[in-house]
Amino acid sequence: MEFFLKSEDNDDRAVFITGNFNKWNPKEPKFELEKLDDSNYYINIPDEWLNDEIEFKFTKGGWENVEIDEYDNITPNRKVKKEIGKIQNHVEKWRLNWGPFKKEFFPTVELIDEEFYIPQLDKTRKIWALLPFDYYDSDKTYPVLYLQDAQNLFNEGSAYGNWEIDKKLALLAEYGRGELIVIAVEHGNDDRIKEYIFDNNAVTENAEGKKYLRFITDTLKPWVDQNYRTKKDRENTGIGGSSLGALISIYGGFLYPEVYSKLLIFSPSLWVEPNNNFPMISFSNPYKIKVYLYGGRKEGAKMVGRIKLFEKSLKKLNAQKLYDFEVRTNISDNGTHQEFFWSQEFPRAVEWLYIDSLESPVKSKNELENDIKN
Repeated sequence: MEFFLKSEDNDDRAVFITGNFNKWNPKEPKFELEKLDDSNYYINIPDEWLNDEIEFKFTKGGWENVEIDEYDNITPNRKVKKEIGKIQNHVEKWRLNWGPFKKEFFPTVELIDEEFYIPQLDKTRKIWALLPFDYYDSDKTYPVLYLQDAQNLFNEGSAYGNWEIDKKLALLAEYGRGELIVIAVEHGNDDRIKEYIFDNNAVTENAEGKKYLRFITDTLKPWVDQNYRTKKDRENTGIGGSSLGALISIYGGFLYPEVYSKLLIFSPSLWVEPNNNFPMISFSNPYKIKVYLYGGRKEGAKMVGRIKLFEKSLKKLNAQKLYDFEVRTNISDNGTHQEFFWSQEFPRAVEWLYIDSLESPVKSKNELENDIKN
């Protein structure tokens, strides 16, 4: 079948077609369109690769760069019968790095406390809650994700940029996948390393990671569950972060599997545990834990190798029936140790961990609601 595409919104990005014929892979090389001129593209797909009823979209190499309409709305999935043999399509605009973002879907950001007391450390900390945009218009309960390093997650002014999780949560909400509360805990500045290291005198003396995790688990989570409409069970509770924040989140998930079932692990500082000797508790009936691993090839020669070794160790434990890990690993060829790349990965990780659908959103909120009605 022949697919013709016209789009006046031009740039240097390649154009791909994706759909129910390739498991919605948004950047599969054999489905890249040929560029005929500045505005026209073409691909001929063998009939045997296609379903009789074809559902598809165009992207510029990923869901963060998917087609949108002239008003920045998500376009519905295109549908066509294979028997017509030829189809002309038009794309008004393309997303660029997930944007633009719609303000009506932005989460409600609340400062829980400028100085939330940490009894385990006898310190205080600034903590935020990011609530779904319609939180106060509903009576729903929501899953929760506890994230470290709040200074770098959404507020402007960070020396290293930020993850823009407020924008990414708005994007997920626009796709009908934003029903999630994020609790963002600021790091301890000069005490950050000490609080994010569990027990390693070679890295820092008098590490406080064990006390910090007790605070998140035994003090902060009960407070959040009491003051917000949360789904309190482990199946709806996750913890995560990047770098050292990812490392302490691994400890949290392994030490408190009865509390956390989802780990969001970006560019973890696994050099602290090169042999993956994490303290873990064995259970006769293992808890199921979903682990989303991400790293970039340009983060240093050993980052990807350590992530792969960590993934292998989890799968080995899984094979021995000691634990029940479900692991998703994504390695970015261009990724460096920066907030920009963690920001790009955040929507994919949240969707896989919490929504348990396709790897990336392909349907708008309205389409999902119509599917439910029908």
